[in-house]
Amino acid sequence: MLTGKQKRFLRALGHGLKPVIQVGKSDVSEALIKETVEALASHELIKVKVLESCLMDRHSVAEELCTACGAELAQVLGRTLLLYKQAKEPKLELPKGK
Repeated sequence: MLTGKQKRFLRALGHGLKPVIQVGKSDVSEALIKETVEALASHELIKVKVLESCLMDRHSVAEELCTACGAELAQVLGRTLLLYKQAKEPKLELPKGK
């Protein structure tokens, strides 16, 4: 579970990122989950764009992706999600929690 300080840190890093994953008509499928897991493994912090054609609510998409990928949700801003999962060899060093 991320602390507030860690979420702020990740949001600051994620500000300049471009969306790597797009969720469209097919909603959250096995292929999308697989792509998200691969993207998280290589980048640790990714942006996910929920397109207008997606029938699911953006918060439902975030919850389903986080559960399926074992990731943490750092932010939901409009139709953009910011997901974080620490890699086996971490590239990002999060601020220490309490």
